[in-house]
Amino acid sequence: MASATIGTPSANGSSQSNGKQRSSAGPSPYAQPFALSEQYKQERQSAAAANGTSDPSPQPTPFAHDLSVKLICSNCHADPPNIMEEFASGDLVCGECGLILGDRIVDTRSEWRTFANEEGDDPSRVGQADNPLMDGLTETLGTRIAFDGSAGATLQRAMNRVNGTQHQNILDAFEDIQRKCDSIHLNRQVSEIAKQLYKRVEMERILRGKKTDAIIAATIFIACKMANVPRTFVEICGLTKVSKKLIGQCYTEIQKVFGLRQPMAAAAAEGSGGGVGPTNAVDLINRFSNHLALDQPTSRCVRDVAEQVRSEGLLAGRSPITIAAACIFFATTVMGKEISAKAISNAAGVSDVTIRTSFRNLVEHKNKILTSSMLAKHKEADPANLSSSN
Repeated sequence: MASATIGTPSANGSSQSNGKQRSSAGPSPYAQPFALSEQYKQERQSAAAANGTSDPSPQPTPFAHDLSVKLICSNCHADPPNIMEEFASGDLVCGECGLILGDRIVDTRSEWRTFANEEGDDPSRVGQADNPLMDGLTETLGTRIAFDGSAGATLQRAMNRVNGTQHQNILDAFEDIQRKCDSIHLNRQVSEIAKQLYKRVEMERILRGKKTDAIIAATIFIACKMANVPRTFVEICGLTKVSKKLIGQCYTEIQKVFGLRQPMAAAAAEGSGGGVGPTNAVDLINRFSNHLALDQPTSRCVRDVAEQVRSEGLLAGRSPITIAAACIFFATTVMGKEISAKAISNAAGVSDVTIRTSFRNLVEHKNKILTSSMLAKHKEADPANLSSSN
């Protein structure tokens, strides 16, 4: 049996094999998301230097596969190599010249053998898919010491000191995040982003002293923004039973730490999780329109009215919920739809008096909103309906 040549890494990180040199691998695909902002790193290092201590945050080495070692056939020297595994014979064969490079290889494929009593496939022995969120948090092989008398209690306390409770707290928070996201029908993308953000907050030891429920509420609020399904502070407060003040404090600190205040382009250049801007009325239009069962032409008109109101700077200083509700009332009135302010109030969560007040302000500037191009686009819109309703 012939031997094979294995390339080894050189001093500059590239591999050499048979006089050929291959460039080093690119950036690691396992790069840590939600990287700390440079400003926060400098502030924490300055505070640690002033106190005469080291940076308290752990600095884990990001995991990456070593791609600089490769197996090359010693006969044909094909690069890139074409090595095939023959599981039937247990051989490692060069696909170019047929030279056997190894024998007695281990079959690493999934085991689909049936161990059930009944007929049919039993893939239970294959195992579940890997979850990057659980990396380092759970161990498949471990020893648990049961509580049995004073000796068992002593051993259990010793085990807790060794293993720590941080990982268990993160796992409990993951379950809480998933439960809250499911209760308001948020998709999996939102829950995964919220879990990853919470894990980063705990691993970096940020927001120490804050309530866990407040941190969870802030991560869900940010995750909704990043997944383009924004929710209001009022909805998050009702979901988590946490005051708006505590959620706002955690939200502001997380924005600062991970550089989420920046625009999307600047955040991507720095390598942080992404920009998270303030919620505007346009972002809430689709949800409120769905709650009111508006048809497509009316929904498009509502969105165009909201865009025009934002571009003209009307209703400045009002909350996004109020602006969205007033735009819906304005657009549905123009389109001749009989939708009361009370129905919009129930869908948006703002009083009908506030909606009518903002609606009257929009009627005063109807010429700025209902431009000739908008009326040409929405042929069913009739400005005369505003006079009759007002």
